[in-house]
Amino acid sequence: MADIDELAERVAGAARRAGLTVAVAESLTCGKLSSSLGAAPDSAHWLRGAVVAYSEQVKRQVLGVSDVPVVSEEAARAMAAGVRSLLDADVAVAVTGVGGPGPQDGEPAGSVWLAVDADGETRTRHEQFDCDPSAVLAAAIETALDMLLAAVQG
Repeated sequence: MADIDELAERVAGAARRAGLTVAVAESLTCGKLSSSLGAAPDSAHWLRGAVVAYSEQVKRQVLGVSDVPVVSEEAARAMAAGVRSLLDADVAVAVTGVGGPGPQDGEPAGSVWLAVDADGETRTRHEQFDCDPSAVLAAAIETALDMLLAAVQG
């Protein structure tokens, strides 16, 4: 995988060229994904903002996650759709998962659900990263940026 900063710069360039705005909903990555995007070139022009929904209550009340496990495909879908609507963005990416060291919601450590919502379509992806918690975070951010890049490139 490419370096996180390089991927964020590629997302920035693609979003600018396509004239698209981007929003982020993140739990597991606790602001690190949106921070990497905010540091990319011209982010004020294409990055709408982010919701760091670390708590279950915020996921449900702010992003519209229903009564499903917060580490699930359904939660990732709802988070992406919720932040896209809330921040009036063209494309949104969401990340939820278990960094570790123990399981959560019946999911093992390293289980990550991601979603990208664009043009009314949501693409999801599940990854199982078998590494320490800090490496899980880095891998989740890289995967989210890859998915986001594919969405803004069309």
